[in-house]
Amino acid sequence: MSTSGSATEFDNIDYFTDPSLVPDPYPYYDHQRSQCPVLPTSNYGVVAVTGHEEASIVYKDAELYSSCIAVGGPFPPLPFTPEGSDISEQIEAHRAELPMSEHMVTMDPPQHSRARSLLNRLLTPKRLKENEEFMWRLADQQLDEIIGDQTGTVKCEFLEGYAKPFSMLVICDLLGVPEEDHDDFRQMLAPRPGNTVGSLEGETLDHNPLQWLEDKFCAYLEDRRANPRDDILTGLATAKYPEGDTPEIIDVVKSATFLFAAGQETTTKLLSAAMRLLAERPDVVERLRKDRSKIPNFVEEMLRMESPVKSAFRLVKKDTTLGEVDLPAGTIVMVNPGAINRDPRRFDEPHDFNFERSNVREHLAFGRGAHSCPGGPLARVEGRVSIERLLDRMDDLRLDEEKHGPEGDRTFNYEPTFILRGLTEINIEFTPRRPDAATS
Repeated sequence: MSTSGSATEFDNIDYFTDPSLVPDPYPYYDHQRSQCPVLPTSNYGVVAVTGHEEASIVYKDAELYSSCIAVGGPFPPLPFTPEGSDISEQIEAHRAELPMSEHMVTMDPPQHSRARSLLNRLLTPKRLKENEEFMWRLADQQLDEIIGDQTGTVKCEFLEGYAKPFSMLVICDLLGVPEEDHDDFRQMLAPRPGNTVGSLEGETLDHNPLQWLEDKFCAYLEDRRANPRDDILTGLATAKYPEGDTPEIIDVVKSATFLFAAGQETTTKLLSAAMRLLAERPDVVERLRKDRSKIPNFVEEMLRMESPVKSAFRLVKKDTTLGEVDLPAGTIVMVNPGAINRDPRRFDEPHDFNFERSNVREHLAFGRGAHSCPGGPLARVEGRVSIERLLDRMDDLRLDEEKHGPEGDRTFNYEPTFILRGLTEINIEFTPRRPDAATS
C-alpha cells in the first residue's frame, strides 16, 4: 500500500460485500498480510489467513478445523452459540442445519472419507487417461464450432464459446453420461450463444441446476442398479464404501453432482484467466510455441496467480493457536488462496507471472489435505490440452478492443462474489490455423 489513507480504507472495508475489491483483491490481501498472516477482522468476527504456511496448517488439520462451514463461512450465522474449549459435539448436533451439509465439501472425517471414497473409485489413472483422449477430440470440436468456415479474423466470447461447454462436457464424459445426452446437458447447463438456459424442449430451469443434475443422475444410477451394463455409470452405481456396505443412490449422486458443479467452475475460471494472459502477452505465447513442455508449468503458474477459489472457510473445533494468534473454539477462519499463493515469504516477486519459477507447484489453489480438490488433476489436464489446441488453432491472438478497451486502458468484469474468482467474459480475436495432421 502506498498511502496510509488507503490502508485505513482497507481496515474498514467489508470484504464480503464491497464491490471495489472484486476487480483486484490483491492489494487488500497484501495489506492484511502486512499486519499479520493470521488476522482477526471486523468482518463478522472472521479471522483472515493470508500466509501460505499458516493456510497449509489449517487445510491439513481436520481435527482442529472443521469444514462444516466451508462454503458459506459466516453466512448464515451458526445455528448454535459455541460453548467451551471444544465444540465438536455441538457441530455434530447441528450439522444438518448448516448449508450444503449433504455435500462432501462440508463434511469432516470419517463421513468425508466415506463420501470421497466413491469418487476415488471413479478418478482412476485408467479412467483419467480415457477422459484425456476425449478432451483432445472435444477441444477440436469446440474450436471448429467457433471458427466454422472463416479464414479471416475470428471474434468470439471465449467463456461461452469454449471454456464453459468444454469443461462441462469433459465431466459428462468422466462420469459416463451417454454421448447421446451430451447436448441435453449442454443446453441446460452451458447453452450455446443465443440459446437460453432451460430452452430444452420448452422447459424452464427455474430451480437449482444441481437439482436438475441430481434428477438426471438418480435416473441413470437407478437404471444401472436394475439393469447393469459394461459402462462407467454402472461402476458408479455399484460402488461400495471401503467397509463393504452399499451407499444409497442419493449419496452417490451427491458426490457426482458436486464434482460436476465444482469441477466445471474451477476449470472454466482457469481457462478464462489463461486466455486473458495469452491474449495480452504474445511473448508468452511465443515461448510456449517454442517449447510445449513448458505448458504444464504455465498452467500451475496460472493457478497460483489467479486461484479460482477466492475464499474457503473452517470452523475452529478446539481452542488452538495459529501463527501466534489464539483462536478460541467457534472462531470462523477464512483462507484466501489468492493471498496465500502470493505470499512473498513463499514466492519471490509474487505478483509477477513467471512460469519458470522453481517452486511453481507449491501453490495451494486446490487446497491441501483431506479436502484437496478431487478434480485438481482433471483441471490440470484440461488446462494443458486446451492450451495445446489453442496454440495449434490460433494465430495473432489478441483481445477484442471494442469490448475490453485499448492497451493501457483495459476493462474486465469479474463475478461479484467472495467465494470464486473468475471473469464474466473474455472477448478475443485471432486468425485461424487449420488442425495439424498429427494426432495427440
